[in-house]
Amino acid sequence: MNIGDAAKASGVSAKMIRYYEQIGLIPPAGRTGAGYRVYTQTDVQMLRFIRRARDLGFQVEAISELLALWRDRSRHSADVKRLAEDQIAGLRRRIAEMESMVATLDHLARGCSGDDRPDCPILDDLEGDRSTVVPACHAGVGFNR
Repeated sequence: MNIGDAAKASGVSAKMIRYYEQIGLIPPAGRTGAGYRVYTQTDVQMLRFIRRARDLGFQVEAISELLALWRDRSRHSADVKRLAEDQIAGLRRRIAEMESMVATLDHLARGCSGDDRPDCPILDDLEGDRSTVVPACHAGVGFNR
């Protein structure tokens, strides 16, 4: 099948398929005499694997490791589990960071009168020279939820 058919069957765009091939995540596709890429059902299965791993938030490096383990029938499931647990930990860190951002913005928004005066604690905070977000433990201080 051609790249368009492989993209449709796998749910991975043709652009991403070419990118995955370029970075070596997938092997180069076979070519017709005219130079068009040709994909097999096995290629589509691999692309679906990659798409699902991306849906779960895995980065390309981890997907490469997962693909290697998927192909290796003598693999140890402990290696796969380690990658999954590392991903879980990373997702939990990102969730905590996002919750902190929400709490900070909520705190700032509730401190803003939202009227026609120019004073704005949101802009004042953004203007500040802080390089980090206000910790979530400070969110809501002085404001009723």
